Amino acid sequence: MGLFSRQPRAEVTSEQTVTLRFQLPSGPGGTATDTDSVASLEAGLQNAIAHARVGEFDGSEFGDGEVFLYAYGPDADKLFRAMRPVLTAFAPRPGQALLRYGADNDPRAREAIVEL
Repeated sequence: MGLFSRQPRAEVTSEQTVTLRFQLPSGPGGTATDTDSVASLEAGLQNAIAHARVGEFDGSEFGDGEVFLYAYGPDADKLFRAMRPVLTAFAPRPGQALLRYGADNDPRAREAIVEL
């Protein structure tokens, strides 16, 4: 399994994805502070994506000292550009964004990782 091995919406075949991964400073599930900061990040991402009309934010998943956040849209680059300003204010690091340019079930879809 790779760094971004989860495929949360395998039924989606025409959308591109942006998957964010952040290392959390505490234990496997994160502290209440981590959970609160991720909730704030989620709200900011939802607003930015909706305002730019570039896709949808699908949620987050905590595990093993990390949090993953998922967003979908027709253009991963536009989606990430809308998300980027919100991401700069999120403190936990290191972090990466995986931009996937194709369907989840397409093993030939191009991917790019951006360090945050």
